[in-house]
Amino acid sequence: MKTLLNSHESSRGAIAAHSQRVYASPADFCAIFDQDMNSLYALALLLTAGHEAAEDCFLAALKDCRTVNAVFPEWARPWSRRAVIKTAIRLLNPAGPHFAEADVATEAILNEMDDAGQKILNLSTFSRFVFVITILEGYSTRECAALLGCSPREVEQAKLRALQQMASHARDLVPVGYESGSYTDETPSFSAH
Repeated sequence: MKTLLNSHESSRGAIAAHSQRVYASPADFCAIFDQDMNSLYALALLLTAGHEAAEDCFLAALKDCRTVNAVFPEWARPWSRRAVIKTAIRLLNPAGPHFAEADVATEAILNEMDDAGQKILNLSTFSRFVFVITILEGYSTRECAALLGCSPREVEQAKLRALQQMASHARDLVPVGYESGSYTDETPSFSAH
């Protein structure tokens, strides 16, 4: 009987501890969006390829995060990044019937980006989303497919196209100071030629 009572008390203690768990608050998410503003906005910009859409995405993701009610504090930062991704998907529907179309970012936005950012923005919308979600954010093919509402095969094909396009642009980069097979500088940097 004593064992049963101890077991019951232990269960009640576990239930009480579970009900008292602390979740991330709206203020926690506001702090994350403030601290990580540049990286979250950059993620939104890479996905949406436009400042107005990126701003809308950023603000809508913040609003979504502030209304979530059961995220552990240690998950709040990745949850915020996922919210930006999900909001961008909701805004642009990259896996819709137009997903194979290329939509090049405006010249002004391309001029603001470094070489890598320009190459990403030159991908088709669907390929850009797949590249950012799988390569830059580290989601699996299945996770990406679930987020985009398409098949894993479509994700794999788009990822391959994106990587091929990125690789073809990478061939245009040569180390500064590299002449005739030898470096003239100890620390080479890269520039587009």
